[in-house]
Amino acid sequence: MGFPNLLIENKGRVQYIIVNRESKLNALNQATLAELHAAFLSALPNEEVGGVILTGAGDKAFVAGADIAEFNGLDSTAALEMARRGHEVFNLIENAGKPVIAAVNGFALGGGLEMALACHIRIASENAKLGLPEVSLGLIPGYGGTQRLTRLAGKSKALEMIMTGDLITSAEAFQYGLVNQVVSPENLLTRAEELMNKILSRAPLAVGYAIGAVNAESKGINGFEAELENFSKCFITSDLKEGISAFLEKRRPLFKGK
Repeated sequence: MGFPNLLIENKGRVQYIIVNRESKLNALNQATLAELHAAFLSALPNEEVGGVILTGAGDKAFVAGADIAEFNGLDSTAALEMARRGHEVFNLIENAGKPVIAAVNGFALGGGLEMALACHIRIASENAKLGLPEVSLGLIPGYGGTQRLTRLAGKSKALEMIMTGDLITSAEAFQYGLVNQVVSPENLLTRAEELMNKILSRAPLAVGYAIGAVNAESKGINGFEAELENFSKCFITSDLKEGISAFLEKRRPLFKGK
């Protein structure tokens, strides 16, 4: 399947999904959201893909927000359906059983920041700017930003960012816990790959179970119970047997995701 608004690149077991609307600062229109949904539905069950790095084309923007032109003329019913489609895509990313890293290159605003927040890990370039400026248009975040930002930054900081619409630097985002690392623009993708490849050297089923346990509370599931269940599931995997054997034999484990 072709993706007019995305670039898909594979480097070993790492798949890059790149929003490719550079002339529009990679703004998320509805067609791009649909392509992202299809791209992740293709990547996640693909045994050759261990994890996804999500980024934007060029060096100015990760995603500079939704395509505001598409908002013109919407009534509340149409707006609700549009927002539900955004939630579906970002929920798919957040609950993916494979790691998803956002490489935030430049502006991550509105829907762009909401997409980054849905990823499991965020690495930002030093020139990145992040924010949810929707109130300056008479809106609020509609793709999950009110919830995910609050979980990461806390209620007070989330409300400050959302109610003022102010942008923050990548250094401030790191301070508030919104990004895991800040690196120079030229090292952004290298660092994202290094981190992804480290994760991919671990047991893939265990990584997926860990994601599920961490995300449990946000899905209305008791997190401790989810941890207990997923911990016990590890004991029926061949990877655990391999991990224990490798530890006792003082060698590197060879995990197979089974």
